[in-house]
Amino acid sequence: MKDFTIALVQHESPVGRKKENLAATIEWARRAKKRGAGFVLFPELSVTGHVGHPAAVGEAEPVPGGDAVLQLCEAARELDLYLCAGIAEDDRGIHYNTQFIVGPEGYLGKQRKVHPSLNEYYYFRGGTDLPVFDLPFARVGIAICYDNSFPETSRCLAVKGAELLCGPHASRFGKWPGDAGARKALRDHKGNWRQEHACRAHDNGVYVALCNTVGRSARGIRGVEANHAGGCMLFDPQGRLVGESVTKNLKEEMVVASLSSEAVAARRREWGFNLQTRKPEAYRALVEPTQ
Repeated sequence: MKDFTIALVQHESPVGRKKENLAATIEWARRAKKRGAGFVLFPELSVTGHVGHPAAVGEAEPVPGGDAVLQLCEAARELDLYLCAGIAEDDRGIHYNTQFIVGPEGYLGKQRKVHPSLNEYYYFRGGTDLPVFDLPFARVGIAICYDNSFPETSRCLAVKGAELLCGPHASRFGKWPGDAGARKALRDHKGNWRQEHACRAHDNGVYVALCNTVGRSARGIRGVEANHAGGCMLFDPQGRLVGESVTKNLKEEMVVASLSSEAVAARRREWGFNLQTRKPEAYRALVEPTQ
């Protein structure tokens, strides 16, 4: 790993507005570049929007090969940036909740959400792989929203060599209750993230970067609610919170932070660090059917 700067973006991405969402993604990438970022993380389904409704896959497209990937490849090449964005993927009529990475050299790969949550199950098939992407500055793994709730996800990525775990979210909180209720939802999200992801970072000796969609993603779909309170957080390999969005904001926001290669190396040099002393032969219960 090398030292580099990451930008975490929470932005609105209403369903049915792929063209506008894509334009917004590129504009946020430009802002991130001006602030010195080399890698930009966008939320889950940031291009096509997140909702428990057939509209979630209404603008799905192939990954790679679709227009969104092509446009973001062009933007990454122009800006000399690496971008990680979310989209509803169409693979010959089968849909996946997918996060993909592009860079100046083009399309680099994708992660399909392994554990669809709540009513996502009706519209998306779960992925079956956990790849690690070898970027010029770090080895990067992705756990999409609910996938972060399973410690096996981050451990598999760390065992494969990940140094940065990206957690793009589109965490919902029910009906829009006004600013006070939305701020409470955001505080609750962040409270849960502090518990879960400080442990994920510390246990695996990795940086963990999280960002969540913000706003009313289902506006325009009659009778449907899909409300997101936003939130960005960055944890270092010791599990310490080193970057965070403004909790009271409830607006689009970008957090820019520096990642240190020495922080990863130092954690992994510690006496008895568990990735070096683990005994996989004792973990058979993890792959056996539950009783």
